[in-house]
Amino acid sequence: MTLRLMKNSNWVSFLFIVFAFFLYFYKYPSSFSAKNMATQEAPKSIYDFTVKDIRGNDVSLSGYRGKVLLVVNVASKCGLTQSNYKELNVLYEKYKNQDFEVLAFPCNQFAGQEPGSNEEIQEVACTMFKAEFPIFDKIDVNGKNAAPIYKFLKSEKGGFLGDAIKWNFTKFLVNKEGKVVERYAPTTSPLKIEVGTTIPL
Repeated sequence: MTLRLMKNSNWVSFLFIVFAFFLYFYKYPSSFSAKNMATQEAPKSIYDFTVKDIRGNDVSLSGYRGKVLLVVNVASKCGLTQSNYKELNVLYEKYKNQDFEVLAFPCNQFAGQEPGSNEEIQEVACTMFKAEFPIFDKIDVNGKNAAPIYKFLKSEKGGFLGDAIKWNFTKFLVNKEGKVVERYAPTTSPLKIEVGTTIPL
């Protein structure tokens, strides 16, 4: 009798465990698969990202495969704006026919120094500062809403006292394989990047 009760008790326990697993997977059906997918699909290079340009069109960064990239978060009303745009233009003009691109991402997270709409940003960048390099959609570079491309850039090259972008005109140098090879502070002159690295064309 005791043996039969123990067997029944084991069956009840087993059924309870099965039922508990069923409820868990019913409520959280993708918990394990999402983790596995995140591990399997982690971006390996900048080419794995699609971003929006200043007009809202999707741009696959795989289109820049085989080029050296300088990725910069820009702002129109910063004390660093004029000098950075001027020197970025010089670099772009010098190397644009040698597989080099500047990718500019407007951001308003630093003292509200990029407050305008995409149309206003494009007008300032292209008319006032004569930028010919690509300008993309305004994004966040820090915080929970940070653009995926910036999460990737920061994970590849952390900064001084943490990975967060500290200010406008932080710069990331990306090689022809889409790998981040260097990160530069906002105060680093674009022309010093050229001298310091001899841009790897």
